[in-house]
Amino acid sequence: MTGLDWLVLGGTIAFIVVWGLWKSRGQATSDEYMRGGRELKWPTIGLAVMATQASAVTFLSVPGQAYEDGMRFVQFYFGLPIAMVIISAVFVPIYYRLNVITAYEYLESRFDLKTRLLGAFLFLIQRGLAAGITIYAPSIILSTILGWPLEPTVIVMGALVILYTVTGGSRAVSQTQKQQMVVMMGGMVVAAAVILWRLPAHVSFGKAVDVAGAFGRMNVVSFDFDMQDRYNFWSGITGGLFLSLSYFGTDQSQVGRYLTGRSISESRLGLLFNGVLKIPMQFFILFVGILVFVFYQFSTPPLLFNDALRTRVQGTPQAAEYAGLEAKWEQVQSGKRAEVERYLAAVESGDAAAGEASRALLQDAQKQASAVRKEAKAMVARALPGAETKDSDYIFIAFVKRWLPSGLFGLLIAVILSAAMSSISSELTALGTTTTVDFYRRVFKPGASDRHVLVASKLFTVFWGLVAVAFATFASLLDNLIQAINILGSIFYGTVLGIFLVAFFVKHVRGHAVFAAAVLSQATVIALFFLSDVGYLWFNVIGCALVLVLGWVMQRVLPSAGTQAPATGA
Repeated sequence: MTGLDWLVLGGTIAFIVVWGLWKSRGQATSDEYMRGGRELKWPTIGLAVMATQASAVTFLSVPGQAYEDGMRFVQFYFGLPIAMVIISAVFVPIYYRLNVITAYEYLESRFDLKTRLLGAFLFLIQRGLAAGITIYAPSIILSTILGWPLEPTVIVMGALVILYTVTGGSRAVSQTQKQQMVVMMGGMVVAAAVILWRLPAHVSFGKAVDVAGAFGRMNVVSFDFDMQDRYNFWSGITGGLFLSLSYFGTDQSQVGRYLTGRSISESRLGLLFNGVLKIPMQFFILFVGILVFVFYQFSTPPLLFNDALRTRVQGTPQAAEYAGLEAKWEQVQSGKRAEVERYLAAVESGDAAAGEASRALLQDAQKQASAVRKEAKAMVARALPGAETKDSDYIFIAFVKRWLPSGLFGLLIAVILSAAMSSISSELTALGTTTTVDFYRRVFKPGASDRHVLVASKLFTVFWGLVAVAFATFASLLDNLIQAINILGSIFYGTVLGIFLVAFFVKHVRGHAVFAAAVLSQATVIALFFLSDVGYLWFNVIGCALVLVLGWVMQRVLPSAGTQAPATGA
């Protein structure tokens, strides 16, 4: 990084942090710290909701996912707009009417204490692990840029985010997320413009899309029904709907964002704002990855995108073998470039037969390139036993580091670190708040003073930050980071959503029945994850459906399944 890059990066991050801390000054009560005083308007809520979901993983992993697998990941979000409408109509009014701090307080008013604690516990487990991944992602950037070892970088990154979150509380998180979203999307627009600028002069935007389509990367929608296929229209509109309902409707990291609204209307408008813009935003981020892929059809990409790993291999006895693979890689890429030019010439001339024949040759060339990459990774595994060879999360940052001009490189790093700060701070605030409100204050210290609760909330936020840092040290063992987070959510979210749907709509089912149903459903989903090939989005549907069905059955099987009446408004 140049001095200008450091100036842009440091100035952007410092402005965001100082702005958030200044806007959150004067917090004196636990309610202000955990709920931000309930004074935010819908644009801030909408941007905060988007920024909470758009972690550094989004800007690191999603372009890499598109580079290797095309656009089909966007189908994951097809159910989200529908979920926003349902949550706005059903969830938000109940939360406001009961004046809850966390979503899980409602479960006690509707069922009983153990069901509330179960819902909160499942959230803590899932979100605590996911927070580790969101800390790991930006640490990849810093370690790559600065040449630091990854684990110390994880610790430093985690410590900075913990300090920022504990100091500012919920209001600081929401206030800074407006600026962070502007930086994030502005930076990605700049990245897309730079990629298009660096393409050969004869390759227009339309031709770039043609090239991506020839390689099968413009696979936006598939209507093929396959339970083992992670991303198609049916998994997105059903599994994605259930996942979004659970994430935005029951996950405290999101519920805490829109409960800071000054009214039900502001919260609803913020959620609907997210529902309208989320799919276009994800489409654009994926398309940036597609543009990187097209760029590398005219300029040889690295054989390995992880610079640090490549350097380590070059220092082993297998260095000569690796050099031979790089020469083979260059040869394959050279042949592929020539075929791309022939394909574009056929498209330009309107020769459909020649274009189709060239498309088939292009896909064969891509298979050859993939085979060389696979061979290189196998060689690395032999040369460096235990080293992580999966490098899709390094694709975008490697491009940024190599090809963006001075200053813009710093801006893109600011984009990814802003995303990290926004998402991690939301997660840690939610984890600390849930632990304090649903466990500590409710079970262990019901009569604690407000000052005591405020201090406890900050301490629990620190605790979960340390847990996330510890888990982040294992994140390198995961495949694609964005998939890892979504898989974690899908394992637990269906069960939690099922509990809430029973609470809202199946009025005769009581606490004992829904608790037993939730435990059995969660055990079933975990077993399916380890023992089946079902696509992970379907876990959301399966877990939710099992809770609904088993809850209804248990209420009839267990004669003492609970006698409490539902809370007013439930």
